Amino acid sequence: MIKTLIAAAALCASAAAFAGAGTGAAGTVADWAAMPAHAWPAPAHMMLMDAARAGSRLVAVGEHGVIVHSDDGGTTWQQASKVPVSATLSAVTFTDAQHGWAVGQWGVILATSDGGDTWRRQRIDLSTDQPLFSVLFTSARDGIAVGLWSLMLVTHDGGLTWTKVAVPKPPGASRADRNLYHLFADRQGALYIDSEQGMVLKSTDGGADWTYLTTGGKGTLWSGVALPDGRIVVGGLLGSMYQSTDGGTTWSPVNTGTKSSITDLVAAGNGLLGVGLDGLVFKQRTAGESLEVMHREDRATLTAALPEPGAKEMLFSQDGVLASR
Repeated sequence: MIKTLIAAAALCASAAAFAGAGTGAAGTVADWAAMPAHAWPAPAHMMLMDAARAGSRLVAVGEHGVIVHSDDGGTTWQQASKVPVSATLSAVTFTDAQHGWAVGQWGVILATSDGGDTWRRQRIDLSTDQPLFSVLFTSARDGIAVGLWSLMLVTHDGGLTWTKVAVPKPPGASRADRNLYHLFADRQGALYIDSEQGMVLKSTDGGADWTYLTTGGKGTLWSGVALPDGRIVVGGLLGSMYQSTDGGTTWSPVNTGTKSSITDLVAAGNGLLGVGLDGLVFKQRTAGESLEVMHREDRATLTAALPEPGAKEMLFSQDGVLASR
């Protein structure tokens, strides 16, 4: 639960952060989380949890409701002009250059229709801090968000309304109480969710029904990706990684040669790009090739990556945007 712990620590520090920023805020952590995001002097150097493309624009989200965007390939970054919450944001996705969604602590869901500069709140639940960890839209109207304790929310109207969905119990369990960390789709439209104890959930009907897939591992899986060559790759705790060439029916372990936990996996051209703790960065150019694994000298806590066409990847971390090395 590395990403969860990082996000929780940031949220619990909200009181001190707002006091230091001179906002004069008073109240509970939930009160602070529901306040509009503060304008920070160096937002691109704050903790960023996830990033996505909105057309040619790059958008990243993170602590205290910080959302930053770049229109020059990551050379310069600007903070979003309007974000209605200060809750830590853990994930962001876009369906096109204008329309996107972000999710995070207190089950917050935000939406934008101008490429990530201004955001509106679609959901927040201040009665309990049940964070959302991932969000995916399969069309402009159909979306799913997942999070702590098997929390799953769906919308079929672009996020105007979100409805809780009962997730099935894992095999041998008495209830559905697993954390659902990362949601992604393959080119055939199947949906996958990384979970705990080496489990991946899969749906072939748009999220109406889910089955559990066993990778053979026992650790937490924090990220996953469907690659252009048809492979499904998932990874997480202590550098564990597994791949499937048959839609998750069978899995084989991938030797990463590291014990550093994997926090993000993304497709890079025809290959794979991954990042993790201790400055972990690894690449696989094509299927069958060995992984190129390295650790940054700064041992940064990397949280997300975006491959840049014709350039080095963009890296995101506990310390914000990092230069690729």
